[in-house]
Amino acid sequence: MRHVIALDVGGTGMKAALVAADGELLHQSRRATGRERGPDAVVEGILDFAAELRAYGAERFGEPASAAGVAVPGIVDEERGIAAYSANLGWRDVPLRDLLGSVLDAPVALGHDVRTGGLAEGRIGAGRGADRFLFVPLGTGIAGAIGIAGRVEAGAHGFAGEIGHIVVRPGGTPCPCGQVGCLERYASAAAVSEAWASASGDPDADAADCAKAVASGDPNAVRVWQEAVDALADGLVTALTLLDPRTLIIGGGLAEAGETLFTPLREAVHRRVTFQKLPSIVPAALGDTAGCLGAGLMAWDLLTTTDRTEVTT
Repeated sequence: MRHVIALDVGGTGMKAALVAADGELLHQSRRATGRERGPDAVVEGILDFAAELRAYGAERFGEPASAAGVAVPGIVDEERGIAAYSANLGWRDVPLRDLLGSVLDAPVALGHDVRTGGLAEGRIGAGRGADRFLFVPLGTGIAGAIGIAGRVEAGAHGFAGEIGHIVVRPGGTPCPCGQVGCLERYASAAAVSEAWASASGDPDADAADCAKAVASGDPNAVRVWQEAVDALADGLVTALTLLDPRTLIIGGGLAEAGETLFTPLREAVHRRVTFQKLPSIVPAALGDTAGCLGAGLMAWDLLTTTDRTEVTT
């Protein structure tokens, strides 16, 4: 059976699958990145994992994977296939596409983790059928994926969609990026966790705890939550003014709060728009499988392009 390898590399763990042409997940596996051993060990672990997946596919389905798609965090040069930088994994300028291509003896597509997840949400998830969408996962940080007609825009230099670094509170909290007042310093899951730990006096409290306290009517939690929602709405309105998406997909840890997030967020965005058209604001549908599914889509896209070129020539 013809299949591809899909690999989603996170800060601490890797998710992988063998994916059939119709999108069926034929095999799934997970393992740690081993980042505590350093960036070289992480790269070695990725290559070993990919080799094991290739061997499993060859044994189970009678042939090795025809291609692979790999999603990684940080700054990614998708055109050249280079994992340029990741603060969490510690690597710089890793020619990951070529390294994997040598191990797998197959074409490899390399993508940014959020854009790859956005590709899956746009094609087969919450944005299915939308010609223009914006996918915004609210996790440790905030990034975005700009979906246009079935693909995700990377930008001229690979930085498209970095909505987390829109300044929403000038003169506010310093951000590791060098600016002050960035959206992700106010509306990420990490930012809400920090704010609620301070407000509640519990250093172990996190964003999920804050959401539960909001649902129970705790006034301090409501204040912390609303400040985050207002900051998020300010950033999203800037994005929708520039991009005019038909669907706005919110994912990540904060989205797990459900209507505790989405009801006030929709209201806050609605209050801020004037001439802009309101997009549908919906929760992501694929959860933590989005990156892996998107990596599979990238691999099949690569094969479709290769097959078409071979037929033409």
